[in-house]
Amino acid sequence: MSAPDIPASKPSKRPSVPRWLALILGLIAWLVGVPLAHAGAPWALSLIGHRYGWTGDSPASWNLLGLILVLVGSACLIWVMAIGFAHAAEMRDRVALDWSPKVFLVRGPYALSRNPMYVAELALWLGWSVFYGSLAVFTSCLILGAMMNGIVQREERDLEARFGTAYRHYKTSVPRWLGTPR
Repeated sequence: MSAPDIPASKPSKRPSVPRWLALILGLIAWLVGVPLAHAGAPWALSLIGHRYGWTGDSPASWNLLGLILVLVGSACLIWVMAIGFAHAAEMRDRVALDWSPKVFLVRGPYALSRNPMYVAELALWLGWSVFYGSLAVFTSCLILGAMMNGIVQREERDLEARFGTAYRHYKTSVPRWLGTPR
C-alpha cells in the first residue's frame, strides 16, 4: 500500500512530548521493559511448579527446542522495533501521549501479519514454556493470547475508524495473526 492511499492523521490535542524524548523512552521500554516482561516473567513463573524434562539444573534435549521459538520471537520483535524507530524518525517534532493509533504501518513484518509484535511475544512465551517445561508459563501464554485477542479487536476498530478504507483493504490482504488472509 502506498503512502498516498493512507490518510493523514489528525493533530491531537492531548499532551505530547518532544520526538527525541519519545525515542529515548521507547528505547528504554524496548531494552528494559520487553526483556523483563517476556524473559524475566516466564523465568519467574517457571519456578512456581515442576519443570518437565529438566534433571537438576539441566533441560532435556526436547526442552532446547523451545529456544528456536525464543530466537524467532526475539528476531521478530527486533524487526518490529527497527521498523517502528525508522518510522519515528519521520514523525513530527512532538509525539502525543495517548493510546490512539498514530501511524499505520504496512511494511516489514506488518506485511506478513497485522499484529507481528503480538505474534512475536506469544512465540517467546510458548518457547519459554517448552524450554522450561512449565505448565505455569504455558498457562500464562494462553491467558496472554486471549488478552491479546481482545486488545486486537479494539485496536482494529480504532484503526478502521481512523484510517478507513485503507485499513479495510489492509485487513483483506494481510492476516490478523499468521497464515493467509480471509
